[in-house]
Amino acid sequence: MKNTNKLYTSITLIMICITQKLYSQGCSMCKAVAESNIDSGFTEGSGLNAGILYIMIFPYILISIFVFFWYKHQKKIRKN
Repeated sequence: MKNTNKLYTSITLIMICITQKLYSQGCSMCKAVAESNIDSGFTEGSGLNAGILYIMIFPYILISIFVFFWYKHQKKIRKN
C-alpha cells in the first residue's frame, strides 16, 4: 500500500513538472500580444509568462501545505 502511494505521488509530481511549461503560457490573447511585442523589438512581453508562473505558484503552495497536513493527520489516525 505504501509503495503504491509513493508511486502515484511520484508520477503526479513528475507529470506536474513536465507539463508546467504548458500551463505557463497564459491565455491566447496575452501570448499573441507578448509574441508581437517581442517580434517588434519590445521587451515588455518577455516577462509575461514568468509573471503568470509567479502568480500561479501560490495556489500550488497552499494546496501542497493542505495535502501535507492532511496526510500527517491521516497517518496519525491510522497509527492509533
